[in-house]
Amino acid sequence: PIGTLENDLPFRTDGDRAFGPGIYDMKGGAYLALQAYREIAASDAKPNLPLRFLYTADEEVGSNTSVDLIKQEAARAKYVLVTEPARDGGQIVSARKGVGRYTIRTEGRAAHSGSRHADGRSAILEMARQIARIEDMTDYERGVTFNIGMIHGGTAENVVPQFCEASIDMRVATVVDGVHFDELLRNLTPFNADVDVEVTGDLNRPPYEKTEAGARLLAHARQLAAEIGFTLQDTYTGGASDGNFVADQVATLDGLGVDGDGAHTLDEHLFISSIEPRKELQKRLMLSLQ
Repeated sequence: PIGTLENDLPFRTDGDRAFGPGIYDMKGGAYLALQAYREIAASDAKPNLPLRFLYTADEEVGSNTSVDLIKQEAARAKYVLVTEPARDGGQIVSARKGVGRYTIRTEGRAAHSGSRHADGRSAILEMARQIARIEDMTDYERGVTFNIGMIHGGTAENVVPQFCEASIDMRVATVVDGVHFDELLRNLTPFNADVDVEVTGDLNRPPYEKTEAGARLLAHARQLAAEIGFTLQDTYTGGASDGNFVADQVATLDGLGVDGDGAHTLDEHLFISSIEPRKELQKRLMLSLQ
């Protein structure tokens, strides 16, 4: 929120840590990629391929205004390098879960809870039952999770609630599961036949699954990192990024930004010691990919 930098999380350094809002996720990575480009531009080095930067401002809220542009630019690219932050000690990301964002609405029948209780049909009661059903679809071994993050409904304590609405966050590891669970949500049936249930939304980001092209890009990045002097490991994460939109179309490597911790919290920080080697990795990737 506006004011965080001035009040709750001012920029400061403490040993190897530099603090600030968004410094780790993902301003640090966006900046080091630009710095790598600046160093190339100021030198006699010539990249094998043209370099193109795409900065988007709405990734955290779903990339609704930028998704078409992202796909358009990826369609004319040979590689995509995503500067989301590193994970758990510097690991880059080679796969991510897909994300579904949905809204579930229930509509019952309002009635006075004292004199006409039997005439009412509670939208909140129906919602409670639906929430239990949805949450029970979570399967950790399969990599599928559901979270009801917000809910509101009703008008007064003495009125049987006519309306209720809740948000659904779905995470899936595979495209097949994305299609399957999307269909399940869209076909939820009411427990009470007198209450309507409606689900809207979609799979906001498809799963970012490993591909052969991505594996070759990862192997190349590992070789470059070894030459620089550090070991590059990859990981799989439940968080999504704009890389999810394009990983099935073009060789994509994610998590190339700075290392740190505390993303989205008032303890957000990057590790200063990660900036230079990861900038150097970006630079060498830009120069050597062909």
